[in-house]
Amino acid sequence: MHLEIVSPEEIILSEEVKSVSVPGVSGEFQILDNHAPVVSVLQKGTIKLDSSVTIPKKSKDKFYENESKYNLNISGGVIELQDNKVVILID
Repeated sequence: MHLEIVSPEEIILSEEVKSVSVPGVSGEFQILDNHAPVVSVLQKGTIKLDSSVTIPKKSKDKFYENESKYNLNISGGVIELQDNKVVILID
């Protein structure tokens, strides 16, 4: 599935991913290929991506690795998934 992570300043990531975990208001949840459509508010926490993702050079300093995953700390945001395209708007 295709993932875009967008901040007010820039597109942080636009890549194909196998899975993404996000901090929903009711707890962390994971999205895999062919997941049902979702729109949800995100709370402060960490977006976790599988390590097979290629992080663009301009965004590498925003991510850190932990337990074989790329992690991005956020202060909140919104996620939308439709037709295997995930868009995460972060604060």
